Amino acid sequence: MRIAFIGLGNMGGGMAANLTGAGHEVRAFDLSADALAKAGEQGAMPCATIAEAVDGANAVVSMLPNGSIMRSVYLNEVVGHAPVSAILIDCSTIDVETARDVAAQAVAAGYDMVDAPVSGGIAAAAGGTLTFMVGGTMAGFEGARPVLENMGKAVIHAGEAGAGQAAKICNNMLLGIQMLGTCEAFRLAERLGLDPQKFYDIASVSSGQCWSMTSYCPVPGVGPDSPADRDYQGGFATALMLKDLSLAVAAADAVESRTDMAHLARDLFARHDADGAGARDFSSIIQTF
Repeated sequence: MRIAFIGLGNMGGGMAANLTGAGHEVRAFDLSADALAKAGEQGAMPCATIAEAVDGANAVVSMLPNGSIMRSVYLNEVVGHAPVSAILIDCSTIDVETARDVAAQAVAAGYDMVDAPVSGGIAAAAGGTLTFMVGGTMAGFEGARPVLENMGKAVIHAGEAGAGQAAKICNNMLLGIQMLGTCEAFRLAERLGLDPQKFYDIASVSSGQCWSMTSYCPVPGVGPDSPADRDYQGGFATALMLKDLSLAVAAADAVESRTDMAHLARDLFARHDADGAGARDFSSIIQTF
């Protein structure tokens, strides 16, 4: 299959490499010359423009920073340039409204398009073990599935256009809140004289168990290997968690859904980001407690 891949950052680069590793012809585009060169080393064909990348493509996959860039890329450079037979797959994390609007315009132009944001982070992108939450028609989902299965361990149809983005922001809203609770609990346990490992041994098999504790513990040397064991380098950046929480809060406000915890989490991560921790893993927020 000939696949155009647009956006070769920390996530997109690993995803594109998995597509070439699966035997697909990947035509890659990014504004970064270094990212393009790396993609070329991993078997992709670097392209100078998006129009060149999507020419003759069977599928277009994108991983872009925000909704405004995604809108511009698709409506100005993909729709009308890629064959109408190509399935359009946006894996960016953006607002639900933009995902729905761009998909509607793509469908009106004759394309199938899905929003397919991911869960799993940089390591999962490189390892091909992402989870994809897909919004779009069933026909679009079935068209995207063979491509996405080369990059992930789970590909789930969430519903109509925008449903993938809704699932992603709700999931990451829960993750951000969960991590803050985990950090507070470890710090309180420490202040009360409880050894962190002992607290982990108890809570990880009790009702307080959660992913942020047992799979991504924010305390160095406790639980499985996590960014906390590498001075909070790698993993999921604080700036990205802040972005996702901001999307969740905006979406909640738009539909008048009460999200007190999300608002608080957004504010706490905003403070952590402003203190210079934007590039550090989001679990580093434990150091502020």
